Amino acid sequence: MTMDNSKKVIIWIKELRTPFFTCTIVPVTLGTMIAWYEIGIFDLELFALTLIGMIAIHAGSNMIDDYFDYESGADRHPIYDRLESPFFGGSGVLVDGELKPEQVRYASLILFLLGGIIGGYLAIVRGLMILIIGVIGSLFGYFHAKHISARGLGEFSLFLNFGPLPVLGSFFVQTQIFSIGPFLASIPIGILMFCMLLINSIPDYIADKTVEKETIPVKIGRKKSAYLYIILIVLIYVSITISVLFEYIPRGTLIALTTIPLAAVYGKVVLGHSTEPNKMLPANLGTYLLHLSTGILLILGYFLSTL
Repeated sequence: MTMDNSKKVIIWIKELRTPFFTCTIVPVTLGTMIAWYEIGIFDLELFALTLIGMIAIHAGSNMIDDYFDYESGADRHPIYDRLESPFFGGSGVLVDGELKPEQVRYASLILFLLGGIIGGYLAIVRGLMILIIGVIGSLFGYFHAKHISARGLGEFSLFLNFGPLPVLGSFFVQTQIFSIGPFLASIPIGILMFCMLLINSIPDYIADKTVEKETIPVKIGRKKSAYLYIILIVLIYVSITISVLFEYIPRGTLIALTTIPLAAVYGKVVLGHSTEPNKMLPANLGTYLLHLSTGILLILGYFLSTL
């Protein structure tokens, strides 16, 4: 591979925001693991197809978000000249002129098409509900930045798209049924995605307000958004505990409660620096790691409960 081609690959990896694919890998793996725990079923081929299809939709969503935020001017706000983070301000690829907007838009459509083809195949072999879940997820993904997030509903869309929809969808692909267990297990993961976007939108406050993008921080302010973050983090652990007490999810998932000390540290940062974007970076990174670690521990809890 020549130097120019290597540089192009790096640029596209940056545009795809590949480190965040864990936000799809976690719920798909969790739903599949729950199918193994509840029904004793695991089909590797179906799991792989589900994962590839959902990553394709996730990648398409990332790029179309970048495209719409660049076109609106949000990602070109001067504030980002002083801020540098992978958690806010988009990928930076379009702003830096490394790719053309239409290249990103067409690539996103190709990925949505790939996700749709895989979803269509799974719907044929496993049931129509897969197609319905896929269409809902794709619509939320495509219109997230321009219409959904701009109206203050972006966090709710991520809650669904990276919580109940992929967990229930991957569970259904394996079992062809629905169950209360995977739905309840998806709530902590969905809330963490809500929190991730919420905390990433706090540093975007000035830029989003300038282009009249009505995110939650723009609607209620940065300080109240920080308090909302804390409330939601508490709800994550409450939901796990209640679900275990009522025996909807196995006791092994209580291992996820070991992330509480980390959550407390990140919550303190959010409350103390909600108006200081550069000082919030540890909490932005921390929330991502909290999502990853909580998700892995929930998966591990289900795995241990199968033994």
